[in-house]
Amino acid sequence: MKVKEAMNKGVITINSSIRPPEAFQKMYKEGVRRLFVTDDEGEPLGVVSYSDLIGVLGTIKPSAKDAVSLQITDIMSKEVITISSNDGIEDAANLMLRADISGLLVLENDKPVGVITKTDICRMVAAELLIPA
Repeated sequence: MKVKEAMNKGVITINSSIRPPEAFQKMYKEGVRRLFVTDDEGEPLGVVSYSDLIGVLGTIKPSAKDAVSLQITDIMSKEVITISSNDGIEDAANLMLRADISGLLVLENDKPVGVITKTDICRMVAAELLIPA
């Protein structure tokens, strides 16, 4: 099975100048656990996860100077790991395991088209759509 058959279509993004509390609100509103940080042209610069945000927001007191000045670029992971939409699900699973991450940005013709996560793959296994080897 190909990644494009299992991925979540569309990519939830935020601008690099956004502050962590705003990123957390968007994550909550969209029901996702990661946001891809893009520049003004839509090129991926990094990724920020729910864990990244909770780690930072849990340490900032409401009156702290950091709460005002901290940008998402200060906490995002600058390495965005990608996979082609035509690659196999097994390749996606192996890449996530090797990189110790829970989701990949899916590219088609070098453009972001979706996201595939460990949860997506587990759901497929549970539904017997993908039988582990």
